[in-house]
Amino acid sequence: MYLELVMRNHTAITTFILLGLTDDPQLQILIFTFLLITYMLSVIGNLTIIILTLVDSHLKTAMYFFLQNFSFLEISFTSACIPRFLYSLSTGDRTITYNACACQLFFTDLFGITEFFLLATMSYDRYVAICKPLHYMAIMNNRVCKRLIMCCWIITLLIIFPPLSLGLELEFCDSNILDHFACDANPILKISCSDTQFIEKLVIFCSAFILIVTLMFVVWSYISIIQSILRFPSAQQRKKAFSTCSSHMIVVSITYGSCIFIYIKPSAKDEMAINKGVSVLTTSISPMLNPFIYTLRNKQVKQALNDLVKKLYSSEKIRGMLK
Repeated sequence: MYLELVMRNHTAITTFILLGLTDDPQLQILIFTFLLITYMLSVIGNLTIIILTLVDSHLKTAMYFFLQNFSFLEISFTSACIPRFLYSLSTGDRTITYNACACQLFFTDLFGITEFFLLATMSYDRYVAICKPLHYMAIMNNRVCKRLIMCCWIITLLIIFPPLSLGLELEFCDSNILDHFACDANPILKISCSDTQFIEKLVIFCSAFILIVTLMFVVWSYISIIQSILRFPSAQQRKKAFSTCSSHMIVVSITYGSCIFIYIKPSAKDEMAINKGVSVLTTSISPMLNPFIYTLRNKQVKQALNDLVKKLYSSEKIRGMLK
């Protein structure tokens, strides 16, 4: 199915031009190197977590099932925009077809927004684990976990469908130059000659709804968690409980902090320079940091990684002896 954007004079537009971050060749080389390294680390790190949760029997709980899905979303989210930007930096080709632009916008929104609902789901998982430990296995069984994941995807699709549908009806008269390194709602609305007031308000409403609803759920979960932890009799129990939640709390802080800064804006006509910089960090740094946050602060994941490395080393050693 082809997605088309049509100009007011009914001449089909074939391409957008992405301005990127800078025209300085030396700075472009630096940005390319930085993004290539962070992208590779993001994919390798998150793929490692996915593999560990699939092969290690100790990581078969709901917590690691959600972490596995979160890692998949992180790979998908960064892959939706960073490789295309790397291609642009390496070749100098800043053009992108409208169909490709519409697809990129759809997938970055789909993966990015689903992450918020998944983070809220993960906070609920931690709430049940700490506040209702005796009922944890019954409440967070395999069927419930799969349904929660499915709900995250379905709710996201229902939220993004109206604004994206309206976006396909936008008209462009004078410019097809997007002041961004990827196709994003704000720069597209900025160059449209259609009346964008309604769609801007809809985008702001949807963004605010997602952020507020999921953040309220996360805050409620952690208030309940902290209250329960403070009632634990021993300091050792409290320390262990806080340690279990700390990784998720750090990831939540990074994700919500950056996205609130980017998307809660009064108008698409605002200056995009700062937002572009923060967007680069959101799409490259956050997916890279999350695997390190979860592995370095989680003994079970570190142990699973050590066991996997030992198995691989032993297999290579045996293979070498047989040769």
